[in-house]
Formats: sequence, C-alpha cells, structure tokens
Amino acid sequence: MSRMTTDLHEAVIVIAREAGQAIMAVYEGTFDVQQKTDDSPLTAADMAAHQVITDGLRRLTPQWPVLSEEAADIPWSERSQWPTYWLVDPLDGTREFIKRNGEFTVNIALIEQNEPIFGVVHAPVTGETWHARQGRNAYRRVGQVDTQIRTRSPATGALKVAASRSHRDARTQAFLDAMGGIEEMSLGSSLKFCRIAEGALDVYPRFGPTSEWDTAAAQCVLEAAGGALLAPDGRAFRYNRRETLLNGDFVALGDMTLPWRTWLAQALGDEHGHARIA
Repeated sequence: MSRMTTDLHEAVIVIAREAGQAIMAVYEGTFDVQQKTDDSPLTAADMAAHQVITDGLRRLTPQWPVLSEEAADIPWSERSQWPTYWLVDPLDGTREFIKRNGEFTVNIALIEQNEPIFGVVHAPVTGETWHARQGRNAYRRVGQVDTQIRTRSPATGALKVAASRSHRDARTQAFLDAMGGIEEMSLGSSLKFCRIAEGALDVYPRFGPTSEWDTAAAQCVLEAAGGALLAPDGRAFRYNRRETLLNGDFVALGDMTLPWRTWLAQALGDEHGHARIA
C-alpha cells in the first residue's frame, strides 16, 4: 500500500474543507448554471472546488496524478498506466446544490491497484466530514472531534433504504417491492453511503449511470465501517479498469447478511438476474 501517513490523511481533510468553503462562497450568493456536453449542470462552485483540490493534491503528492470530474478527458492509454492516483468529485450533487437543499459533498479518494484505499467525504453545509483508510476504522468528524462509525449490523426490523421518489425506474421499484416493509428515505450525493456507514440507513440500490468519482471515496468509508458496495455479481467495486468512467449497477449495504441477491434477482428479472448474480 502507498504510504498514506497520518499527516497526509489530515492534509487531505483540510483540502476537502477548503473546497467546501469555496463551494459555500458561491452557494450563499447568486450563480449561473451551465450545461456540460452530457447535459449535467456545472456551476462556478464546481470549478472553484476543483481548483482548490487539484492544486492542493498536486502540492502534497506531485508523484500521483489527479483525475477529477472537471478534468476527466485523460486518455485511457495514459490512465491505464496509473498504479496510484487521486479520484475526485469536487462537488458531488450539483443538482442538489442548485436546488439549495444542502445535500451535496466533496469527494476525494486515493486509488491504488484499482481499489479505494483512502476516502474523504465532506458536507459543506453541515460541516461533517467522513474519512477512512482501508483496513482501519471509519470516522465522522464535526469540528475537530472524530466519532468512530459502524454500520447497523445485524439490521433488524424495518430497513431504511435510500431511494428517490421522483426518479426511479422499474428495476428500482421491483427491488424495493422485493424487500417488503421498508422505510424509504430520499437523500442526495454520496451522503447516502455515509449514512449507511454510520447506521442511519441500511441499503442503497442503484440502477442507472453513476461515475467512478461518485462512489470511490464513500466506498472506502462504507467498507471501513463494516459495509460493502457490490456489483450485481457480488464483487466489490473497482476503478480505472476500463476506458469508460461510468459505473455499472450496484447495491450498497450496511449488513452483508441481508438477502440482497434475492432482491436483485427480482429487480433484474429471471432473464438476466440469475445469470448475473450467480
């Protein structure tokens, strides 16, 4: 594992918080919204946070490249040669930012040999910061106080599930139906993973496009807290293995003994489900 020291760990948290301050400076005023080529929104806050993070990480670790959502046009021929790199979403949840509902985050992950070995997720509005290193504990920091967090396991009683009421497809609905009596909660950005990590949510199914920078930092936090982020075949998510930076379907779990394969088989249907989750 690359040398992730306590000093470096803390320095990246500082960078994430500085990015959060840059975001809030825009959030508290008026701002324009542009559309990127994939029709996703872009604001001055995205770019301000991107600049803070990329400048900070390059000063700290010039030996490791930075892949950010706002500078992702790096050829696969180059990316594929990276054993270690930073994977960054400067503002995860731009649509939530535009709605001014506070449900957006700063995501910074260190990827080594395709695995997230360190992750920081910072929520600028609340000031909460979740952070973890692979093989160690996960924490939520408020101010300068860290609290160790763990998933809810075993998860008993009504499960709390992250699921959008306004944007869901038939597969998501089938997955929720298969779960039975649940409590649905709508929440933006990688906050969903963090709430599972601290035991406030249990499951987050996602069918549809996300990008690698959306999940990597929070995956590290979730795994260190005792949970998992799994592809339909049961494998943990891995990064920078293909030319595309889009993720496939996944299920995030706090309690890995839950019958998620049964739920997934119903969501994907007999035609595809059983083959994919063998």
